Amino acid sequence: MNIKIKKGLNLQLEGGIADTLGASAISPLTSAACALCPEDFHGFKPKTIVKEGDTVTAGQAVLFNKDYETMTLVSPVNGTIKAIVRGDRRKILRVEIEPAPDGEAPSAEASPLADEAPEATVDALARAGILARFRQRPFDVVPAAGISSVRDIYVTALDTAPLALSPAALCAADPQSASYSADGARVLTRLSAGKVFIAVDAASASHPAVKALDKIDRVVIITVEGPHPAGLAGTIIANTKPINKGETVWTLDFNTMLRIGQYAATGKYSFDNIVAVTGSEIKSPHAVKAPDGAALQAIIGGELKDDGVNKRIISGNVLTGVKEDADGYLHFPYTQVTVIPEGDDVDEFMGWASLSPSKISAKRSFPLSFLKKTFSPDARLNGGRRAMIMSGEYERYMPLDILPEYLVKAVIAKDIDAMERLGIYEVAPEDFALAEFADTSKLPLQQIIREGLDYLREETE
Repeated sequence: MNIKIKKGLNLQLEGGIADTLGASAISPLTSAACALCPEDFHGFKPKTIVKEGDTVTAGQAVLFNKDYETMTLVSPVNGTIKAIVRGDRRKILRVEIEPAPDGEAPSAEASPLADEAPEATVDALARAGILARFRQRPFDVVPAAGISSVRDIYVTALDTAPLALSPAALCAADPQSASYSADGARVLTRLSAGKVFIAVDAASASHPAVKALDKIDRVVIITVEGPHPAGLAGTIIANTKPINKGETVWTLDFNTMLRIGQYAATGKYSFDNIVAVTGSEIKSPHAVKAPDGAALQAIIGGELKDDGVNKRIISGNVLTGVKEDADGYLHFPYTQVTVIPEGDDVDEFMGWASLSPSKISAKRSFPLSFLKKTFSPDARLNGGRRAMIMSGEYERYMPLDILPEYLVKAVIAKDIDAMERLGIYEVAPEDFALAEFADTSKLPLQQIIREGLDYLREETE
């Protein structure tokens, strides 16, 4: 299957990594503190299994979901529970883990995925901390307990976000990826009576990790072309089989499928990710191999430019990522760190109305801006929030068969009937990220959609 996306926009930002990334160009982190942040797993209601000072091994459960007790979050390293950080009303913000100097995770005697029954497979993935990496649509949350029917499963093996590494580069850097992709896809076919759709870009379609999937029953390879948000699960679902009321689909990334395949073959899996360190405030954009939730200080190292400007460190990309402090941690599901100027120390003539050709604009509003190949924007909003302008602007950046402006108004009004008619079951906050970037009204669209999905879920379940 081939999909060509026309709506959207590729942001040409400074600080990217060349797609021709070999294994020798990836530097491993020998020792990095890690943290599990339950808020990264929306719908996961955490309760601790461990306490501060406990020793844990890689793969050991640290938190479980109070609504789905077999679903856990596990430690990505051997080490010691350094701190359990809580916020208001003792809400668990993160569990910090100090790694041990060395040591390997214990190997399993047999694969826990040997039982091919769907219920047993889901239970094994939940206990291993893998099921929490899935997302359930509607509502864009971790899978709920008791889901008996999953229509289809979607795997995204491409990333079109600004400065993200292409999966082709990641696969080339990991020679073992081909050996686990087929096993992972076969496990996924047990979980749904429908199909497993795996979306790739043209560069990845010929890679052995993708070619190994050609002859697996009920696995469909989708080649996707076009600008961002072509790589989002919502875009791929909308252009194959849109979600109707009462239907459930699961989504996950290609790296998670590889972990499932490794877990099926060996009884354990790697917690490492290839993390892109990008942005205009990075001296030399590069990639590192880091465990889940690794400390940003270890990932970035001494690569911040010493240019005297305030910097914004983002765990993820500039559209959907999480703002973090220098002593923060990598958040799921991101395998990217972006550093750009904050902009709060800038004193420029005419401010946001400046006619500088170095400014980025989705509509080429600035003289000569269309001649620049890359831009270095800062984190300023460039204007205050104002009344919503019904101009059809969002539709230019959303290749979904919905009316996004009317949907946003229905969410703000908490009109459930209108939300359902206008396609709330199809969307996730990330689907509105590009529209939020280009929005003349400066509305926090991702926050609005997140609150609307949570409200709808609370009212209907």
